Amino acid sequence: MSQVLMPKATAVWLVENSTLTFDQISAFTGLHPLEVQAIADGEVAGGMTGLDPTTNGQLTKEEIKRAEADPAARLKLSPRDVPEPVARSKGPRYTPVAKRQDRPDAIAWLLKVHPELQDSQVAKLVGSTKSTVQSVRDRTHWNMQNVRPRDPVTLGLCSLKDLNDAVDRARRKAAREDAARKKAQARAAQPEPATPAEEAVDPSEADQPNVELPEAEAEAEDAGEEHRH
Repeated sequence: MSQVLMPKATAVWLVENSTLTFDQISAFTGLHPLEVQAIADGEVAGGMTGLDPTTNGQLTKEEIKRAEADPAARLKLSPRDVPEPVARSKGPRYTPVAKRQDRPDAIAWLLKVHPELQDSQVAKLVGSTKSTVQSVRDRTHWNMQNVRPRDPVTLGLCSLKDLNDAVDRARRKAAREDAARKKAQARAAQPEPATPAEEAVDPSEADQPNVELPEAEAEAEDAGEEHRH
């Protein structure tokens, strides 16, 4: 399915100008239902100007009315004559020149909110480099005094789907590494099997000293035993 242009601004407009449910707006824009509810409550996107999806050809007024009449219905994007751009699967993400100055802010936000992400993942999400991510992490970036954490999705540097996918991969990897570490610790805590020389001895045998009689005394003792019989 094609992605909505400026999903948060579109959600703001739909919240203010329609009776669509939060779930309907969430399904159309790709935002989480709780985020849509926060927009309606004024907790998110305060002061953001809504984007009318009917003016840019993404929706028709008839489609909005159809969905308003049926809370279970889902909005459908209007077909577009312009071919959809093909997403690049490899290589660094291209960042428009006007947004490149926002990358340190996005990096700071990702490092703060999602510390489980690796530097390479952060760099890929915002179209930066690992050295820049490291400089923001250790606060040696040349413009660090002006860096303030800002959501890269709001800045338009990455999509919410890309961010969620990267976080899921990082958390799965961390869970695998944690499970492997616990398994190794449990294996190291187990006692080593006893060697044949260390096998347990019968306590009755262990308490009695092993005294050997001289050969002459042993023969005399045997002779006296025979005489008594």
